[in-house]
Amino acid sequence: MSLAAETTAPPAARRGGGLTGDRSVTLGLSALAALPILLFLLLPLTGILLRGFETPDGFGIGNFTETFGAERFWKLVYNSIAMSLTATLAAVGLAYFYAYALQRAKIPFKPFLRIAVLTPLFAPSLVQAQGLILLLGRNGVLNRFLGFDIDIYGFWGTAIANALYAFPYAYLILSAALAVADARLYESAEALGAGPLRIFRDVTLPATRFGLAAAIFVVFTLVMTDFGNPMVIGGDFSVLATEVYNQVIGQAQFGLGAVIGIVLLVPAILAKLIEKRISRKQHASVTAQSKPLVVKPSLRRDVAFSVYAYVVVALILSVLAIVVVASFVRLWPYNMSFTLKHYEFDVQNGTAPLWNSVGVSLATAIVGVAITGLTAIVVQKFRNPLTGPLSLLAILPAAVPGMVLGLGYVLTFNEPSNPLNVLYGSFALIVILSVYYNHAHAFLISSTSLKQIGSTFDEASTTLGGSAVTTLRKVTLPLLWPTLLGVGVFYFMRTMVSLSAVIFLVTPSTQLAAVSVLQLSDRGAVNQAAAFSVCIMAIVIACLLLVRTILWLAGAKNVTLIR
Repeated sequence: MSLAAETTAPPAARRGGGLTGDRSVTLGLSALAALPILLFLLLPLTGILLRGFETPDGFGIGNFTETFGAERFWKLVYNSIAMSLTATLAAVGLAYFYAYALQRAKIPFKPFLRIAVLTPLFAPSLVQAQGLILLLGRNGVLNRFLGFDIDIYGFWGTAIANALYAFPYAYLILSAALAVADARLYESAEALGAGPLRIFRDVTLPATRFGLAAAIFVVFTLVMTDFGNPMVIGGDFSVLATEVYNQVIGQAQFGLGAVIGIVLLVPAILAKLIEKRISRKQHASVTAQSKPLVVKPSLRRDVAFSVYAYVVVALILSVLAIVVVASFVRLWPYNMSFTLKHYEFDVQNGTAPLWNSVGVSLATAIVGVAITGLTAIVVQKFRNPLTGPLSLLAILPAAVPGMVLGLGYVLTFNEPSNPLNVLYGSFALIVILSVYYNHAHAFLISSTSLKQIGSTFDEASTTLGGSAVTTLRKVTLPLLWPTLLGVGVFYFMRTMVSLSAVIFLVTPSTQLAAVSVLQLSDRGAVNQAAAFSVCIMAIVIACLLLVRTILWLAGAKNVTLIR
C-alpha cells in the first residue's frame, strides 16, 4: 500500500479494527462460545459412549452383547418402531390436510384455528396421555358415563397420545411448505382441464414433498424418543425410552441404560441429517418469476375443509379441556362436584415444584439468550477458523434426544473425579442442560435473524472507526433484540414443559412441575396432576401474552414467538 493510500484509509482500517480486523477479540469471543459447548454437550455425549463400554470386567462390549442378546430388547425395538411409525403417519397425515385447509381454503376464524392446534406446545407431553385416560380410560367419560368399553392403554393409547403431542410440530413445518406456491403452475393445470384431485396429486404434493419428508423425520424422532406418554398410558406396553428410565432409575444399571441411550441416539442423528438435507430444498420450485397463489372461493371445498379443521381442533382441545375439568372436580370420577382444593397443592413439596420450574425457566431464558446470541453472532459476523466447527456444534443438540442428553449429564457430572461435579444436584446444572437441549433451535432462530441484517450496517460502523465490540453493541444488538426476546420466550416455554431431558437430574430439593405431574399420575393422584398441568399451561400462556404485549408496544409486531 502506498503512503498516500495508507494516510487516507479510515482509522479503523489502519489499526485493524472492524468486524474482521479485531482478530484477538473475535477469536476470544469464538473460544468463549465454544468452551461451554465442549463442556456441556460433547463431554456428556462422550460420557454415554464410554459408559456403554464399561463393564465389571473392564473396558469391553459386554453391555452391548448382553443387551442385543436379550429377546426383550428386540421386542422393545419393535414396539418403538411400530408405535413411532403409527404415530408419525397419523400426526403428519392429519397435519398435512389441516395445514392445507388453512393455507388453501377459505375458512372462518383462521387465526383461532392456527393458535388452537398449537396448545399442546404449552403443556408437558404427557398431558396428551392424561387427557386420553380421562376421556377413554377405565374411569374415563366415555366408559364410565356413556357405557362404552374402550381399552386405551398400551400400543394404541401411546400412539394416539404421541400423535397428538407431535401434531403441532408437523403442522408448523407443513404450513410453511404449503404457504409457498407458484400460481402459474395451477393456472396451467386448470387450463389443461385438470380437476382438483389431479392438481393436488401432480402439483401440490410434488411441490411440498420436501416439507412433507422433513415433517416425517422430525415427528418420528420426537415420538421415538418421547418418554412421558408411554409412562402414563403405556401400561404393559414398553418402548426403548421407558426402558432407559427403568434401567437407570429402577435398577441403577447405568451401563445398560447407556447402551439403549446410544441405540436411541443413532436413529435420531440419522433422521436429523436426512431432514436437514431435505429441508434445504424446500423452496427449490419457487423462483423470482413466481406468481403468488391467490385462493379462490369454492363452496364444496371450503365447507369440507372447514368441517375437517374444526373436528381436528375439537379433538385436540377436548383432550386438554378434560384435564382442566378434572383439576376442578373433587374426586374424579366418583365425586364431580366443583372444588378448588387441588390448587392448594396439598401434596409432597406443595407449590415448590411449580415455582422451581418458573425460576429454572427464567434462568434458562436469560442464560440461553446470552449463550445462543453470542454463538450466532460469532458464527454469522466474526469469520475465523473457529466459526465453522462452532456452527456444526451449535446445531448438534437437534439430533440428541432429551433423555439421552440428561443421562449423559448424570454419567458425566456425577463422577467425583470431575471438577464440575460440584454442579451435580443443583438447579444450575438443570439450567445448563435446558440451555443446550434447546440450543440448536434457538441458534437457528438467531442466525436467521442475523442474516437478515444487511452487511452495510457493519461496513458503515467500520468505516466510522467502530471496533467489533462497538459495532456489536451499537448496531447488531439494537437490531436483534426483538428476536432475542423471542428466543428467551422459546427457552422459557420449552423448559417449563420439559420432562425427558430433566427426569434424571431432579432431586427432592430440585423438583420441577412437569416431573411432579408424572409422579402424581403414576400414583393415581389424577386431580392433583391435572392441577399441576393446568398451572404449567397457564404460566406459559401468560408469558406469551406478556411478551407479545411488550413487542407490540415497542413496534416489533412481526416477531414469531411460537416456532
